Amino acid sequence: MATIIHANAIVQPDGTIAVNVPDLTPGQRVTVTIETQEAAPAHKPHALDLLANMPGQRLFKTAEEVDAYIREERDSWDR
Repeated sequence: MATIIHANAIVQPDGTIAVNVPDLTPGQRVTVTIETQEAAPAHKPHALDLLANMPGQRLFKTAEEVDAYIREERDSWDR
């Protein structure tokens, strides 16, 4: 009966891959399947950084700017 063992490894600069599986018996025949994975980003970008890089940017940068805009809008209703 076949047993499936999943192990992660990192490809070395010379292209070799070392997988340490102590449960295997020395001399035992195995089949190795290699599935590549996407490299993880060094860090996750902050949501505000993502927004800052999007087209259109944010209309207001501070709460005071929002308050001033709302005040101007409300004042325009009375005109």
